[in-house]
Amino acid sequence: MGGRQDRDGTPVVVWFRDDLRLADNPALSAAAALKRPIVALHVLDETPGRRPIGGASRWWLHHSLDRLGADLAARGVRLVLARGPEADVVPGVVAEARASAIHWNRRYGAEERATDAALKERLRTDGVTVESHSGNLLVEPWDVAPRSGGSFKVFTPYWKAARAAIGEAAPLPVPDLTPSPAEGPDGVPLAALRLLPRAPDWAGGLRDTWQPGEAGAAARLRRFLEKGLPRYAARRDEPAADAVSMLSPHLRHGEISVRTVRQAVLLAGETKAVAPLNAAKFDTELGWREFSYHLLFHHPDLPTRNFQSRFDGFGWRPDTEADLKAWQAGRTGYPIVDAGMRQLWATGFMHNRVRMITASFLIKHLLIDWRIGEDWFFDTLVDADPASNAAGWQWVAGSGADAAPFFRVFNPMLQGEKFDPDGAYVRRWVPELAGLSRNAIHRPWTVPGDHRALYPDPIVDHAHARDRALTAFGRLRAAA
Repeated sequence: MGGRQDRDGTPVVVWFRDDLRLADNPALSAAAALKRPIVALHVLDETPGRRPIGGASRWWLHHSLDRLGADLAARGVRLVLARGPEADVVPGVVAEARASAIHWNRRYGAEERATDAALKERLRTDGVTVESHSGNLLVEPWDVAPRSGGSFKVFTPYWKAARAAIGEAAPLPVPDLTPSPAEGPDGVPLAALRLLPRAPDWAGGLRDTWQPGEAGAAARLRRFLEKGLPRYAARRDEPAADAVSMLSPHLRHGEISVRTVRQAVLLAGETKAVAPLNAAKFDTELGWREFSYHLLFHHPDLPTRNFQSRFDGFGWRPDTEADLKAWQAGRTGYPIVDAGMRQLWATGFMHNRVRMITASFLIKHLLIDWRIGEDWFFDTLVDADPASNAAGWQWVAGSGADAAPFFRVFNPMLQGEKFDPDGAYVRRWVPELAGLSRNAIHRPWTVPGDHRALYPDPIVDHAHARDRALTAFGRLRAAA
């Protein structure tokens, strides 16, 4: 590895990817420990063939980069923004900066890993020290495996093994940074990345809902510890209860580390600031995120291919464009489904219980391929995580690892009545039904009123849809 890295005072590049933070950032801390000038880099790679980030994620990325740039600038470090193929841009920035080393935190998608491996080889050949770090997960996907070998396919044994492998190290503080050199790569202005929506600007609801950036993530964690976590176990499935963390977009973009979140939650349980059951329940949800990345690492086509290949022959309905548009627009005639889809469009977020309900409706009531729904969520969610989104859709479809069986068909009326009994969630997102009683709000077609002219009847009968889905699944099983 010898070469330029041996020269004291040469700059070090820190390549920010899905880790847009200063605290508990192993790559940044390792680079800072060298006491050399820091050049921070972020590259927007939109090479054809690579899956682009969705519209909502682009909006978030713009504001997150804006905050990261300001936080670095306050410490004398310049954030270089670039667009283009990472394989070309990164070596170019390293060369222009006359850098002796580059540090980054690892990624887990197949394309990203291939890019990183190729860059390591190229840069090291050029005499540059290249170091990758574990900064986005609690445990690396290759560090836990069943005794029989291979990878885990069931969550419970995975999480038991993963918990045992998680280290006890405390989150890293924000390091002291050596300012960037006076001369070096400038990159492009943030506006040149063209991340924000224009003509029309549909992001008003996102701006009203979120505070992207590391400070926003810390504020969201504090709020959850005070308000949500104390009742998390009892009320996390109620979309109107404000009992969930809403940390997912901050974790997705790495504005806060999962280690920081986990430590704070477990400490609250250990000190009895909250009932330990609440901390344990939330910890399990972090475990599902880890499991999703374990699956993605070992099965890189998770977003596009059935994990269980027997579903390759499933009989999805053709000619479903009208039903798909009704689902996307929140006009299915089922209030809990439509409330979720409208919340998603307005805020870039949807409560997890409602994600399961809406996904089940698309897959099982409408018999539309889960990949179409996964793609819509990937475009519209501010927390569009490539691992969790794909694993979640496959879980609902029954085609994934440790998945719910396909014959589990959510009844949208009963789901609404159980988890939104007063209709508060529906009243917020489907205001044309706000005047209905709690007994009618999840079955608005059963009562007369002005709402009948404003809100559609169900696009499919529940009993018919359930029978149709079970028949399709029966054909699949018979063909196996």
